[in-house]
Amino acid sequence: MIHFEKFTLANGLRVLFHRDPTTPMAVVNTLYDVGARDEDPNRTGFAHLFEHLMFGGSINIADFDAPLQRAGGESNAFTSNDITNYYDSLPAHNLETALWLESDRMLSLAFTPQSLEVQRSVVIEEFKQRYLNQPYGDVWLEFRPLAYKEHPYQWATIGKNIQHIEQATMEDVKAFFKRFYTPSNAILCIAGNLELDYVKSTVEKWFGEIPSVQVPKRSLVHEPIQQEYRMKTIQRKVPSDAFYYGFKMPGRPEEGYYTADLLSDVLGRGQSSRLFVRLKKELDLVTEINAYVMGSHDTGLLMISGKANDGVELDKIDNEIWRVIEELKVAEISSLEHQKNINKVRTTKVFSEQGILNKAMALCLHELFGDANGVNLENEQYDQITPREIWKKANGMLHEKNCSRMFIKAVK
Repeated sequence: MIHFEKFTLANGLRVLFHRDPTTPMAVVNTLYDVGARDEDPNRTGFAHLFEHLMFGGSINIADFDAPLQRAGGESNAFTSNDITNYYDSLPAHNLETALWLESDRMLSLAFTPQSLEVQRSVVIEEFKQRYLNQPYGDVWLEFRPLAYKEHPYQWATIGKNIQHIEQATMEDVKAFFKRFYTPSNAILCIAGNLELDYVKSTVEKWFGEIPSVQVPKRSLVHEPIQQEYRMKTIQRKVPSDAFYYGFKMPGRPEEGYYTADLLSDVLGRGQSSRLFVRLKKELDLVTEINAYVMGSHDTGLLMISGKANDGVELDKIDNEIWRVIEELKVAEISSLEHQKNINKVRTTKVFSEQGILNKAMALCLHELFGDANGVNLENEQYDQITPREIWKKANGMLHEKNCSRMFIKAVK
C-alpha cells in the first residue's frame, strides 16, 4: 500500500505527496501528458527532442544540472509513446532546489538557437547509434507501421526518420512547448521524509504563479479492428534470425488489460512458461523467447519475440508457436499454473515499488489514468481474474487476423 495525499493548484497542476520517514532523500517526479502519439505525423520525434531540450536551460537558469548537483542531487528523464517523465533525486532538506528548477523550466525554456542545435545533434546521434547502427535497433521502426495503420503508435518515440528532427524549426519547438508543457497537463509527485503542510506551501511558492493554459482536448485516430494477418520479412546484418509477433489488445486503462497481461505470462514469462518449455527446453529451437505486453495507454500489443538457434528455420519456429497457442485455446489453465503466475505478478509488484522514485512514478501514472489510488488496487485486479477469463481472452485475441508478424533474417 502506497499512502499519499493529493491537492491541486489553481492553475491546474495536480500534486501528489508520499511521506516516507525511512529515507533522507526526496524525489520530485514530473509527468507530462505528452508522448509520441501527440505528434504531427510530419513532425515526429518532438516529444523525445523535448526530453533533451528541457535540460538545455530555462528562462532564469542556464544549466539545469549544475545547481542540482551542488545540492547533492541528480536528474534524468524518459519519453514513451504516451508520456514524458522527468525526475530529480536529492537530500530532502534541499527539496526547494528541485522545485525551483522544475518550475522554471515549466514556466519557459530558454529557446536559444544554440540549445536547439546542441540537442538536435544529440538526438540525431542517438537515432544513428541506437536505431540504425545497432543489431536489431530498427525493430520498432519496422514493426510499428506494420501493426498500426491509423493510430500514431505507428512510429517509434525517436520518430519516423532523422529528417523530421533535422528540419525542426524554432517556431515548431516553441509551439510544441506552449501546447503541452503547462501546469494543467502535468502531474507532480513529491516523495520523502517531509511534512504535508511544508510540501503544500513550497509547491505553491514555486508553481502557483505559473499561468494556466488550457490544453486542447486530445483527439487521436482510433486504430481500426485488424482484419488480416500481416507478415513482413526483412534482412539485416544481425547475429541470428529473430521473430516478432504482435496481437492487438486493450490499452492499459481499459477493461481486459490485466487479463491480457496474465495471458502473456502464461505464454512466455520465465522458464516454466509454455513457449519456453516447448521451444527452448523440449525442442531447442531458440536461444530465447518471451511474451509480454507493451503497456500502451491506447490499443496495445501482446508481443511474442525471440531469436532462433543457428540452422533453425523461422517457419519451423512459427509452426510451434501457433501449436502452443492453439493448445492454450483448447482448455483452461490449471489452478496451480494460474496461482504460480499470480504469485509472480505480486513479487514483481513488490520489487517494482522499492524506493521512493518508483513509488512516485507509479502514483503519477495511475493519476494520469484517473486515480492515483489505482496503484494500490492492481493486486486486487489480478486476483479477480479466473483461468476461464484467460482462456476466453486467448480465444478472442490469439488468432492470425489479429496478428502482425515480422521475421528478421540474418545476412551473413
